[in-house]
Amino acid sequence: MPFKPILTARPEDGESIPLLVWRLPAPMRAVSSAPLGGGIGQREWVINATVPMSYARDDPHAHLAALAGGLGLDGPGVGLLTGVDVTQRVAAVDGAAEVWATVGLGAPILAAAEREVPRQPDPRPGTINIVAFAPVRLSDAALVNAVATITEAKAQALWELGLAATGTATDAVTVLCPTDGPAEPYGGPLSRWGARLARAAHRAVREGGSRPKIPWSER
Repeated sequence: MPFKPILTARPEDGESIPLLVWRLPAPMRAVSSAPLGGGIGQREWVINATVPMSYARDDPHAHLAALAGGLGLDGPGVGLLTGVDVTQRVAAVDGAAEVWATVGLGAPILAAAEREVPRQPDPRPGTINIVAFAPVRLSDAALVNAVATITEAKAQALWELGLAATGTATDAVTVLCPTDGPAEPYGGPLSRWGARLARAAHRAVREGGSRPKIPWSER
């Protein structure tokens, strides 16, 4: 069953800060690299929350859990953070595959470039967050494959935008699908649903990356 995010806001430090909420119509299978609810499992909601560019908390999972509690969200879910104003989210559909992306390109990188790896993970919010939905059940392998396919489509969009980059250091991808029905075994770019997710993700990232934007905290 398709679902749409709801744009809302939360009070924090005297500000009204936007966030997107997906209240899933039924629990769904999910794979995610998000700081809250990452991995593979059943999830009941997703949030993508704007935070200031100065964000430096080292417990984003706890922060996201508190935000979810403030929204009355129960059960397991997925929580994402971004310095992008989530009111600027971009949606794209291909067939019945749906993708939503918040795209910030302030610090693009090449994944395999030589660099010194920091001793601690970077706690700053990811700048390209992608939430994707396939209307058929995907096997565990197909879910993982879909993440790779969507990431490849993101990199293609960035290349077409003229950026020598594969993404940012803290991007996140979430893919959701129903819990029932025969499991699709593949999620690669030549599979039916992998191809649809890739085309939708490519359009969303390319459109979002082509829009001028100012981070919410720097307006």
